[in-house]
Amino acid sequence: MIPKIADRHLSRQACIYIRQSTLAQVRFNQESTDRQYNLMNKARSLGWSQEQIRVLDRDLGKSGAAASTRTDFKTLVGDVAMGHVGAIFSLEASRLARSNQDWHRLLELCAITGTVVIDEDGVYDPADFNDGLVLGMKGTFAQAELHIIRARLHGGKLNKASRGDLRFALPVGLIFDEDKIVLDPDQEVQGAVRTVFELFAREGTAFGVVQRFQELGLRFPRRAYGGAWNGKLIWGRLTHSRVLGILANPSYAGTYVFGRYQSSKQVGPSGEISTRSRPMPQEAWRVTIRDHHEGYINWDQFAANRRRLASNRTNGERLAGPAREGLCLLQGLLVCGVCGRRLGVRYTGNGGIYPIYQCVWRHREALAPQACLSVPAAPLDQSITKRLVGAITPVTIELALAALTSLEQRDHEIGAQWRMRIERARYEADLAERRYEAVDPANRLIAATLEQRWNDAIQRLQDLEAELAAFERQTMRAVTAEQKRQILQLAGDFPKLWAASTTTERDRKRILRLLVRDITVTRGPEPKAVKLHVCWQGGATETLELRLPPNRAEAVRYPEAFVTRIRELAISHHDDDIMRLLHAEGHRSSTGKSLTLSMIKWLRYKHRIPAPQPPDNTLNVRQVRDKYGVSLWVVHYWIDRSLVVAHQRKPNAPYAISIDDKSDQFLRTWVASSVHLHPSPQTHAA
Repeated sequence: MIPKIADRHLSRQACIYIRQSTLAQVRFNQESTDRQYNLMNKARSLGWSQEQIRVLDRDLGKSGAAASTRTDFKTLVGDVAMGHVGAIFSLEASRLARSNQDWHRLLELCAITGTVVIDEDGVYDPADFNDGLVLGMKGTFAQAELHIIRARLHGGKLNKASRGDLRFALPVGLIFDEDKIVLDPDQEVQGAVRTVFELFAREGTAFGVVQRFQELGLRFPRRAYGGAWNGKLIWGRLTHSRVLGILANPSYAGTYVFGRYQSSKQVGPSGEISTRSRPMPQEAWRVTIRDHHEGYINWDQFAANRRRLASNRTNGERLAGPAREGLCLLQGLLVCGVCGRRLGVRYTGNGGIYPIYQCVWRHREALAPQACLSVPAAPLDQSITKRLVGAITPVTIELALAALTSLEQRDHEIGAQWRMRIERARYEADLAERRYEAVDPANRLIAATLEQRWNDAIQRLQDLEAELAAFERQTMRAVTAEQKRQILQLAGDFPKLWAASTTTERDRKRILRLLVRDITVTRGPEPKAVKLHVCWQGGATETLELRLPPNRAEAVRYPEAFVTRIRELAISHHDDDIMRLLHAEGHRSSTGKSLTLSMIKWLRYKHRIPAPQPPDNTLNVRQVRDKYGVSLWVVHYWIDRSLVVAHQRKPNAPYAISIDDKSDQFLRTWVASSVHLHPSPQTHAA
């Protein structure tokens, strides 16, 4: 009997904790598993009955680096804390935990509850100082051993990767031929990968590549890993994430790279620690060997694709973004000269037909009371268009022929993809036929199945041939001699090409992005002055000065010279005479219409221009009103009743009223005796 094992230990459970780090160890290192299960015999020999022995083996195939994923370890810790466990059996003390935090916490609980730890080396009481010291050193040695093993393995991998000999999973389109990386010998696979790069060079976006694949009815392969389909190619629909992965993988450029991803530990919301892989920037790659193997593109094309993908982002600040539909030609190219942010587009007016460029970042972040810049889009687009058309020389005949040849070659390559797809289907049909003919006809169970497979393969072949015929009829372009002549003529006249109705806004934006990198917009010294600092793709820069058109209120406002002319004429001319004189001088309204009498009256009212004075010894209606302190309606009443002598130069012209002494006395008596009028004291005094 071992002195450290007392009756209080034998009265409680004996837990046999079984663990191996990986599933491969569970599968191939079964001797270790058997040794751990044999600990039940050791527990019985030390005095525990079969009913008291509990086996915890649900952590097989799980690492001991953390307790978050080990269910039975959590159960063991909980039972120890409750005082239900008398002894913990393990083949090695390090099997319990590879983490010092988990290991020392378990030992502390064992010391409090009086639980002993038993392995092949002996029995340990964590409550005893010497035993606790030994157990602590074992945990430290286990962690140091892991560090040493990990450092050796990583050093070996890095040394092998520095020579380009470390193997890893290759992307589809590349395979290992003994120790070398070569292109996949399957021509259909090669064609599919090359089509992705060609379509990206043409479309400019990963989403555009996916769209074209779906429109053309093309498929893309992926290689299965593990399971019954291990190592085989599975053809299916091309996805956006696959395109991004292909364009970002340097293996397609013939470059060997190690260190594209790095694992890092993160603390989850519930406190668990997880390990995740994160992509590293290109300058942080550990090993980069160019021209290591044959690729589908070169390194310069790979770098250009990466730059284009980065510029296609729409959440950047200084990035142009992909060419999109819309009225604004310079969308994504304009940079604010105040804060350096990219200008956005806002569509205003009736149905959004009046776009403007705005920089609202500082205003949105409450750093400024208003937008940095807000300029109409049409003048800027017209200015850049005029400069672009003037800067580009006519496209040469050789370039037009090269573009036409490239277009036909692209269609031919897409058709070749279809033909290789049909060739594969024909091979599968022939294979199904040979299998059917090789079977014993008497074995109807197998023969019927093979016959059905043969029929399905033939049906797939016929469907693909029908789809290819429809594709060639609808999509393949056959350019005639007349069409070539028209294309060459159009290619020699770039302004005509730019202004053609068939040229979409998106095409114009793509042409512009081929020549212009960005345009910085700054305000000029005057309110309506704008400066455009153009940075061309070749590195040259120039500044364009532009004067913006006035806004609507300013555009319809009459110039000061026109108002002054009306003021001069109003000294001795009435409104109708002013209208005729201005019309004779060639003046028109601010909106380009003919001048009317109402326009002259409104201008005199707005600018406080008085009417011409009445003839000598006469008064106008307002002067009579002011003299007798009555209203305008009373004066007109006197005129209508002929109580005063009033003359009009012409109908609807102002009245000229003559008042002699007799009429003056009569009107004053009228006002004084009227019960409806209340003359002012100044009138009585007069």
